[in-house]
Amino acid sequence: MNTETEIRIITHGSDEYREELELRNRILRIPLGLDVYKDDLSNEIMDIHIGAFSGGALTGVLVLTILNDHEIKMRQVAVDAELQGKGIGRKLVEFSEQMARDMGFPKMTMHARLEAIPFYEKLGYSKAGEQFTEVTIPHFKLEKTIA
Repeated sequence: MNTETEIRIITHGSDEYREELELRNRILRIPLGLDVYKDDLSNEIMDIHIGAFSGGALTGVLVLTILNDHEIKMRQVAVDAELQGKGIGRKLVEFSEQMARDMGFPKMTMHARLEAIPFYEKLGYSKAGEQFTEVTIPHFKLEKTIA
């Protein structure tokens, strides 16, 4: 993939948002026998949706949810299966951290799938608490001081 990856905000309700839902469904939900379209997405209008675009195509997504004045939660991180391992996820995380810092949040948290923990640990995240089950699979809460 020689095309430069552009990271930018996705407007809720736009065509790009619909593409985001398709990507999230394909990567995060369908493999677990779930369907994003059966989730309650009504609060997503309050979230910050970030997309990675290569050659105009959506290749990765990340959603930020404000929890309180001190904490913002990263969730729904997905990169097209054929493009994983090419730095798109790292670029999405770095963009989201800078955005959260610019907004004044000192801490980023997430519920990370067990298999994704090594990726996030390389980016400075650490486990906070015990393993738990979410969307039918093991997760850990991870956190990082970003301010």
